[in-house]
Amino acid sequence: MRNAYQNKVSLNESSKMSNAIINTFFSIYSVICLIPIILVVMISFTDEKALEQFGYSLFPKELSVSAYKFIFQDPSQIIRAYGITIFVTIAGTILSLIMTAMYAYPISRKDFKYKNFFSFYVYFTMLFSGGLVPWYILYSRYLHLKDTIWVLIIPYLINAFNLLVMRTYFSNNIPSSIIESAKIDGASEIRIFVQIVIPLAKPVFATIGLFSTLTYWNDWWLSLIFIVDDKKVNLQYLMNRILRTIQYISQNKSQMGGSVMDTIPTESVRMAMCVIGMGPILFAYPFFQKYFIKGLTVGAVKG
Repeated sequence: MRNAYQNKVSLNESSKMSNAIINTFFSIYSVICLIPIILVVMISFTDEKALEQFGYSLFPKELSVSAYKFIFQDPSQIIRAYGITIFVTIAGTILSLIMTAMYAYPISRKDFKYKNFFSFYVYFTMLFSGGLVPWYILYSRYLHLKDTIWVLIIPYLINAFNLLVMRTYFSNNIPSSIIESAKIDGASEIRIFVQIVIPLAKPVFATIGLFSTLTYWNDWWLSLIFIVDDKKVNLQYLMNRILRTIQYISQNKSQMGGSVMDTIPTESVRMAMCVIGMGPILFAYPFFQKYFIKGLTVGAVKG
C-alpha cells in the first residue's frame, strides 16, 4: 500500500515536471514567433537612412513616421480601400458560409439519393478548371459583373476543399437519430438545419469562416483582373500597386536622379504596408480560435 502511494506521488511529480517543461518550451516558442511581427512594426517606424546604415533591428536607431506619411499622402484613397475590403470580407464570408453549408449538408445525408453525384462534382472541380479566359468571359460578359463590388465576392463564394471539410464534419458529428427525432416531432428540413445542425456545427463554421475571411482579406487578384475604376479597388491591390510603383522608381533611380529616391522610404514603406494590411485581420483570430483546431481536425478525419 505504501509503495503504491509512493509510486502515485512520484508519477504526479513527474507529470507536473513534464507539464512545466512543455509549457516553458511553448511559451518560449510563442515569444519567438512574435519576434518577426515586432520586427516588421519596428522597421516600419525606422528612418530609411538608419536602415541603410545599421540594417534591421528590434530597437530602431532613429524613429520616423515617413513611411506612413508616404502611404497616407491621399488618406481618402486608403480609407475607401479599407472600407471596400472590410465590406467584401464580411459579406463574402457570411455568404460563403451560407452557400457552403447549404451544399454540404444535403450531400452529407445518407438518405439523399444523389449525394455521390454532387460530391464527385465538387471533387472534380478540384482537379480541373475551365481556364482563365473562359472564367474572365463568364464574369465580365455574361454575368456583367466587371467593375462592380460583387465581382470581388462571388468568385470565392464556394471553395471545394472547404465544402468537403464541412460535409465530412456533418457526416461524422451530426447523428442521424437527432434528425429523425426532429422529423417525427414535425420539424421541417429548414428548421432542422437552422436550429439543430448549425448549433452543433459551430467548430466547422468557425474554421471555414476563418479560411474565407483570410481569402477575401488577402485577395488582390480579382481587383487586378476585373476592376477598372480606382475608387473600387480593395486594400491589398492598392498596397500592391504602391509597392510596384516604389520598385519601378528604385530600378530607374539613375535616370530619375538621386533626389527623387531620397524622398521615398523604400524598405520602411514595405513594412508599413504589412502593418496596415495585417492589422484588422488579427482581430479575427481570437473569435475563431476557440473552435478552429477542433473543426479542422474532426472535419478532416474521413473524406
